[in-house]
Amino acid sequence: MLAAANPAIDLRAITTVAGNASLERVTHNARATCALAGITGVPIAAGAEGPLIGALKVADHVHGTSGLDGVELGVGDVALEELHAVALMARVLEQSSEPVTICAVGPLTNVAILLKAHRDLVAQRVREIVVMGGTLGAGNVAPLAEFNILTDPEAAAIVVESGVPVTLCPLDVTHEALATPAVFDRLRALNTGLAETVAVLLAFFADRYRDVWGMPEPPLHDPVTVAHLIDPTLLEIVDAHVAIELHGTHTRGATACDRFGVTGQAPNTKVAIGIDADRFWDLVLDAVDRLGR
Repeated sequence: MLAAANPAIDLRAITTVAGNASLERVTHNARATCALAGITGVPIAAGAEGPLIGALKVADHVHGTSGLDGVELGVGDVALEELHAVALMARVLEQSSEPVTICAVGPLTNVAILLKAHRDLVAQRVREIVVMGGTLGAGNVAPLAEFNILTDPEAAAIVVESGVPVTLCPLDVTHEALATPAVFDRLRALNTGLAETVAVLLAFFADRYRDVWGMPEPPLHDPVTVAHLIDPTLLEIVDAHVAIELHGTHTRGATACDRFGVTGQAPNTKVAIGIDADRFWDLVLDAVDRLGR
């Protein structure tokens, strides 16, 4: 919704990947969100059904069985492209006259496949890959791993090692973008059907975050990536070398971030370490307001 509503973003496509729920469920949710918010003219395509290696483990303990529990959403007449998500991404790149940015807010499976299958096209047409994922400290599904990265660490490794500019928005930053009571008050004060539905969805998420992690206020992870593109001054960013741990018994999926150059390896990633949360919420609430009118 933030990408579709803000005039600074030219939203070219929406692609889905299995993660929070099955591919079928997350694809339904993408279409349902577009129907809810009146987002039209943006092609939607389904992608990978699971990680490159191993079995998918969904996050129904956080997002519910639908992947977007809280209200029942229908897809309306929002169409789904017949082609695979990676093919849609390649088509967007081929048809674009200027570099394109990829905002990856789920497991990185589709992006990794795109990098392998269309290496030259990506090198020519992708400006940057902005990722919601990783952690510099404690993880949310393993002691040192965040969900999106741990769901497909091999794909994440392909992305950070690709040579394409990557910006990582880890839990350390998104956990500062908290939906406080004041945010809920501002959301409901918009007094639109869309704002109320978003508030109900966010309230369900808040309950789960309180139950699972003991956090009294839930973070809003994924829109941080889009907000960064709208306003590049929103995040505090450092250059670092990031490696994805693939083999550790207790550390698989960890994002090993060398902020201080102790490994001697050149930086390969821009890593967000801070956010102006007030300005972030201004952008999000403005998007809900625009789409709800």
